[in-house]
Amino acid sequence: MDGHGRIHNFGAGPAVLPLEVVNIVSSSMANLNGSGFGLLEVSHRSSFFQEVIDSAMNRVRRILSVPDDYHVLFLQGGASTQFYMTALNLLDDGSKADFLITGGWSQKALKEGRRVGDCASIWDGSESGFKTVPRNGEYEVRDGSDYVHYTSNNTLFGTQYHHTPDTGGVKLVVDASSDICGAPIDVSAHDVIYAGAQKNLGPSGVTLVILSPWAVSRIGGDLPTMLDYRTHISKGSMFNTPNTFGIFVLDKVLEWVEENGGLEGAIKRNMHKASLLYRELDRTSFWVPHADPGSRSNMNVTWRLRDQEMESVFLEEADKKGFGGLKGHRSVGGIRASLYNGCPLESVEALVDFMRGFESIHG
Repeated sequence: MDGHGRIHNFGAGPAVLPLEVVNIVSSSMANLNGSGFGLLEVSHRSSFFQEVIDSAMNRVRRILSVPDDYHVLFLQGGASTQFYMTALNLLDDGSKADFLITGGWSQKALKEGRRVGDCASIWDGSESGFKTVPRNGEYEVRDGSDYVHYTSNNTLFGTQYHHTPDTGGVKLVVDASSDICGAPIDVSAHDVIYAGAQKNLGPSGVTLVILSPWAVSRIGGDLPTMLDYRTHISKGSMFNTPNTFGIFVLDKVLEWVEENGGLEGAIKRNMHKASLLYRELDRTSFWVPHADPGSRSNMNVTWRLRDQEMESVFLEEADKKGFGGLKGHRSVGGIRASLYNGCPLESVEALVDFMRGFESIHG
């Protein structure tokens, strides 16, 4: 634990926030930016909050180099709603989309897409236990497909794309929930980017959506009001009451990112943290990393112990030492350390030291 009584938090989301941001949020609870309104009490129709959401949108554009003609939205419902909403807005009768299946989240996206149109898997890593992501040339986009959907980082299995999938010119949609603002991304190469905020951007309850002009042009018909991107574009993400608290925190996290080297700074820090942990996992056969080296995630590091019966002991001792959130997803098991933007280098260094000590005793 640190001097503030905070543990080393490796949770997969809602995830650790930079302590500087936590302190700013705390000081704003009673009085937001000198307005006299508390952060949880300010109206989304007030000029005070308009300044907040404008600032957050501008920071997204600067940090991610979003093209001027793209739309930036802050929605609710998480990526789970976007699984359906993207297909609903982009597909019509007779159109189709292809999916690269690299884990549970892309499986769910495909399931929801099939409610709308002809959606199919063109690559599936389930038989190998989702240890890798596809290389370009290992899949074939179907003739006439309108877009290809992929999940950039897979929290359950600890894999990540380190390249933009080659679709042969077909439009690209990405669920970037777990590596947005923490890994390289060419926004202009995508037509829809969506990401839950609760990993790299802020608290749960806010979903970032970025839409290209092509994506907006695809929307047609009489869609349900709240599931129509045009609704939220026309109202600046405030058709209904947005998550005012979440957007404020997101803005402050992005401010912290800008003050600490921007996107490039975040990428370098995350790569350094991941390399420290992977180096320890590869040092000895006591640990068994899950993902293949070329597909390893810099956001979520997953592994088992060679003696899997010792995993419960590892987690119990880690918890006593102030390491939280290390239990693997219930569908996968094992150990998982999430190294999002807010996770400090000191936490990773402390975890590696603990792992070495654990191995010296139990190895």
